[in-house]
Amino acid sequence: MQTRNKIFDDIGQMMTNAMGVAQGAKTEAETAMKGWMDRWLAERDFVTREEFDAVRAMAQKAREENEALKARLDAMDASGKAAKPKKS
Repeated sequence: MQTRNKIFDDIGQMMTNAMGVAQGAKTEAETAMKGWMDRWLAERDFVTREEFDAVRAMAQKAREENEALKARLDAMDASGKAAKPKKS
């Protein structure tokens, strides 16, 4: 016949319960931290990736249009200077 020591059973049960409580506390802390981060980020004026990409495309298009207009102006200046004789 095998005897069981009640003290060891109680300690084992207490350790099992402590691990369960610790796991619950970890989950609760993670949830609280995630909620805090979500609120913090929502309060900031961060843009979404889609908004950033849209503005980036608009800036690229504007840059290309500016370069084309500059080339046209340079061509107009060059042709205007060639047509006008210089006055002394």
